[in-house]
Amino acid sequence: MDTVPEPSSSSDLLLRPRHLRELVRGVPWLGGLDDEALEVLMKDAGVRTLGSREWLFRQDAPARRVYIVINGLVRLVRSARDGRLATIRCVERGGTLGELSMVSGPGIYLYCAEALRRTQVLSIPAARCREILDRHPECRAEFMSRLALELTDRLEDMALLTQADAMSRLVSYILRQLPVGHHRGQQVVRLTIPKRWLAAQLAMTPETLSRLLARLREEGVITIDRQRLVVLDEHALRDFMLDDD
Repeated sequence: MDTVPEPSSSSDLLLRPRHLRELVRGVPWLGGLDDEALEVLMKDAGVRTLGSREWLFRQDAPARRVYIVINGLVRLVRSARDGRLATIRCVERGGTLGELSMVSGPGIYLYCAEALRRTQVLSIPAARCREILDRHPECRAEFMSRLALELTDRLEDMALLTQADAMSRLVSYILRQLPVGHHRGQQVVRLTIPKRWLAAQLAMTPETLSRLLARLREEGVITIDRQRLVVLDEHALRDFMLDDD
């Protein structure tokens, strides 16, 4: 693995080899690796630092690396044929970038990745990741499962964009951020994505997003305290998907 400088701040502590191994194990389709396989993977890995608004990779470029976000925030963008950029989603610590290229026939990135603030990523050769999937059936099964979930989310996004109103898109986003499984009482969603990028992801203006959040607050469905959105009534929140905006 590339040399990592001695930590000098709380942020730099995340770059210690032990923390980077924990980061990799936190990726669902890499979490099943034994210590030996993990060491081999980390030997070929390195840390890359990006400035705010710097592009990590561009759509259709050869996909030679897979990335895991260490800290910061990365926006995934798909370029349309008319040149417009559509925000797919934003990725924070522990999220992966470029992994879809491993099932792409041409071996190219299927979207662009842009750092929205100073960001550090763990860079792993895509060829090494493919070897992991070939040699570890449990990793491959989990990868395909996650791929199916990603596809389902994107299909839902497409349906909401073409058939639903802005409130339904917002409610769908909030519900997908909730913990999996049955939970009673209040549930918390962290709103760490800048409002304008979240609005772009939901295909609405920041003003519309603010208005819809205010409406949910006034109805007693949610509360918002800085970056914490608390869902007070999940059933009432779901009912908003049935109402007209």
